[in-house]
Amino acid sequence: MPPKFISLVTCILTPIVLIGLALRLMLSPLYLQVEYRMPGFPVDTYGFTLEDRLRWAPYAQTYLTNNAGSEFLADLRFDNGRSLFNERELSHMKDVKVVTKAALNLFYGALAALALIGLWSRRPQQLSAFLDGLRRGGWIMVGLAGAVAVVVLTGMFLLPNVFWSFFAGFHSIFFEGDSWLFEYSDTLIRLFPPRFWQDTFLFAAGFAVAGGLGLALGIPKQPK
Repeated sequence: MPPKFISLVTCILTPIVLIGLALRLMLSPLYLQVEYRMPGFPVDTYGFTLEDRLRWAPYAQTYLTNNAGSEFLADLRFDNGRSLFNERELSHMKDVKVVTKAALNLFYGALAALALIGLWSRRPQQLSAFLDGLRRGGWIMVGLAGAVAVVVLTGMFLLPNVFWSFFAGFHSIFFEGDSWLFEYSDTLIRLFPPRFWQDTFLFAAGFAVAGGLGLALGIPKQPK
């Protein structure tokens, strides 16, 4: 492969891999353990305790990455026998699963391609192009994730409507209509309130910025 092609493809793949890594971490049980214990995380006014959230939320998280159908969530019942999720929630989670699976497949494909390009780039010119692509991809990631972080922080501390406009725009890309809007009494909102998503976007942006800076500043330039 020509060095310029190696550099360009690596530059494109790098942000995808960094975002994918952040997504994979957010889908781990550890993320829920930490997030629900964050200072100021809102209590559920309808009665979920921390233990309840840690009991039920992992089912939603696991559903997004396993190969089960919607019955995985539909069969869940509260102790009183009532269904954990209603039909609207189940339909939305089915849509979320499609998007999540596609995002993870893109991540795995980008990671594999990046690894193969790295292994291929043995000659000095090719290696220099590969490392240059990693650095440039890192800077692109810093710019994109930094912009998201600014939006989230502005929404959290200054102008709440800024974040919700961003959040609504994000959902409009992947979901039709208002299928992602729920009642505050619905299980999905009780498990994953607005604060959860603010923290999640902020975590993803922070992770991506850190990873991007690590690549951009940590990889030395190769001598010509």
